[in-house]
Amino acid sequence: MRPTRALLSTGLLAGVLAAGMAVALAPTASAGTTLRASAAEKGRYFGAAVATNKLSDNTYVTVLNREFSSVVAENEMKWDATEPQQGRFNYTGGDRLVSHARANGMSVRGHALLWHAQQPSWAQGLSGSALRNAAINHVTQVATHFKGQIYAWDVVNEAFADGGSGGRRDSNLQRTGNDWIEAAFRAARAADPGAKLCYNDYNTDGVNAKSTGIYNMVRDFKSRGVPIDCVGFQSHLGTTIPGDYQANLQRFADLGVDVQITELDVMTGGNQANIFGTVTRSCLAVSRCTGITVWGVRDCDSWRGSDNALLFDCSGNKKAAYTSVLNALNAGGSNTPPPTTPGSPTTPPPSPTTPPPGTGG
Repeated sequence: MRPTRALLSTGLLAGVLAAGMAVALAPTASAGTTLRASAAEKGRYFGAAVATNKLSDNTYVTVLNREFSSVVAENEMKWDATEPQQGRFNYTGGDRLVSHARANGMSVRGHALLWHAQQPSWAQGLSGSALRNAAINHVTQVATHFKGQIYAWDVVNEAFADGGSGGRRDSNLQRTGNDWIEAAFRAARAADPGAKLCYNDYNTDGVNAKSTGIYNMVRDFKSRGVPIDCVGFQSHLGTTIPGDYQANLQRFADLGVDVQITELDVMTGGNQANIFGTVTRSCLAVSRCTGITVWGVRDCDSWRGSDNALLFDCSGNKKAAYTSVLNALNAGGSNTPPPTTPGSPTTPPPSPTTPPPGTGG
């Protein structure tokens, strides 16, 4: 999640969800010549994180609408934005993003219902049962407001610690009890039975202690019927990519959940295009990898500053990394949409970088 990194009439919405990836293809796009068109041919979406204050930038919007079939809010759906005062909700930014997506045939990923960062000050002052009740109410209210408009929610974000323990991050939410993640997923399912429910984290790109801790949680949830449909891999990458990146995606998929690349960006340099291409090919090779989202549209929109970590330069020109991704999309992978979970909507059209506090993926 990044700080600056980081919707329809009922009839129209139903049509969008039912049509899935086909709707995500813009009428003017030629198959195979844009990211959204080529990804749709493979039964996947290709998305971008959006800041609504940039929707007045013509270059930004031109690239966004032409190339991407899915959007996620950088900040507009986080706790501090949607419930700045306890019990008083503000959906202005989120509704604007949903409206833009609807007008342009895009699906929406919701990000994020609960996270240890970017909490409103009133929540930071709570603990114990008071915080637990407030957190579950927040999940319920926000998911209910956007019911039927969100393809997949990051229900819980970044709850596992870095390092070799494979355990949970110490946070005010964790201190309400180890079952807080399960409680959040159950509340989200009750509020919006049609949305896919994801857990999302960073530094999980290969098989390591952190990703294995998350793997064990997902396996436990699946065995006990806790409603989890997908796992998000942020993939804020440096100059290398783990050799077991695809194998790591596959082991999660083998648990019976979808996998999604949720916040992809890659440090600039001689290997940037190759890494973007490798991530794309890895997703195509895993049948349950439903799509890829890059964290921002142009380099100057990225939370990573001078890393120039995205597919377009500030003028909206395609970089070598863009060509690498498009070529990978056009070259391979199944054109069969990944399997969907019963009760969930049809699929719509240095080393890993640790996000600084407040960036939030």
